[in-house]
Amino acid sequence: MQLTYPLKKTETEILNLAAAPLQNLDNTLPILFQGDNFTVLSILLNNGYRGKIDLIYIDPPYNTQQQFTVTENRISTISRSKKGVTAYHDHWTTEEYLEFMRERLVLMRELLSEQGSIYVHIDSKMGHYLKIIMDEIFDIENFKNDIARIKSNPKNFSRRAYGNEKDMVLFYAKNAKKNIFNQITVPLSETEKKEMFQKVGIDGRRYNTVPAHAPGETQNGDTGKPWRNIMPPQGRHWRCSPTELETLDNQGLIEWSKNGVPRIKKYADEHKGKKMQDVWRYKDPQYPNYPTEKNAEMLEMIIAQSSNPDSIILDCFSGGGSTLLAAQSLQRRWIGSDISPVAMKTIQTRLGITPYQFINLP
Repeated sequence: MQLTYPLKKTETEILNLAAAPLQNLDNTLPILFQGDNFTVLSILLNNGYRGKIDLIYIDPPYNTQQQFTVTENRISTISRSKKGVTAYHDHWTTEEYLEFMRERLVLMRELLSEQGSIYVHIDSKMGHYLKIIMDEIFDIENFKNDIARIKSNPKNFSRRAYGNEKDMVLFYAKNAKKNIFNQITVPLSETEKKEMFQKVGIDGRRYNTVPAHAPGETQNGDTGKPWRNIMPPQGRHWRCSPTELETLDNQGLIEWSKNGVPRIKKYADEHKGKKMQDVWRYKDPQYPNYPTEKNAEMLEMIIAQSSNPDSIILDCFSGGGSTLLAAQSLQRRWIGSDISPVAMKTIQTRLGITPYQFINLP
């Protein structure tokens, strides 16, 4: 399935535009570019980064038909102060916007490694169009998630629609069978611990119990053999060998019912956390360093989830540099870019003494 609209280029035309001779690049990382990111992506493709980027996160313009500004006294998600300095304009026709994004997404696909992933942070007005474009570019089989991100508290605006407290993150892999995914978990809240672990031992530790057996019969292994003259129920097998069950019992980790049924104790303080779901609660900062700044904890989670310590992270809509700072804090190599002088000033201030290569494109 594809979107059709006027002036839509072929992928060959886009890649040919990116293949023009461009400046040589000192490949020392990290690198911060100031300039149009189509040029930046083209430079990276022509200087050895094709297939080398493990993670791309972008928070591009949303085509909101607004102007984002900052002032000396106020930095807000949207400021309409006439005295403000424009951070960037967000005005396109729908067709212009989609082609702007599509051209860059084609180049990003070429930069991604076989184990790479891309996260595109967008709102629902443009996001559903971008979903179709990304299915076309990355292949629908490589679609991973459409993530709902709770961005703010509930709103009570007087408009004839439901309040808007979420946006979306489109998550794709270069190869769905190979993408880095480190199974980052979320710690249980105290309320969840009380709900899930309702028993309290004499030592004050919360715990629950699970059956000592699991579905499926073992034909020849130890988990199908009797333990203390007890066989697992029909159609089930012991969760571990009788020898291991004996060790657990000696450690006080087996609880026996009045009817002599064994159950294994699981303690709340040993729980490894719950799997991340596709609804995220990462609210944006109340006092951002840059318009549209995203939650730093969310960015660190994405980087920890979808990259390794030797990975290269790319954000070519860097804004205030939060992705770059998150990558830096997790000791990843990074490449950033933005066309806005306001963004550059913000990034350079926030990076402080961090050593990086700065390239100002004409």
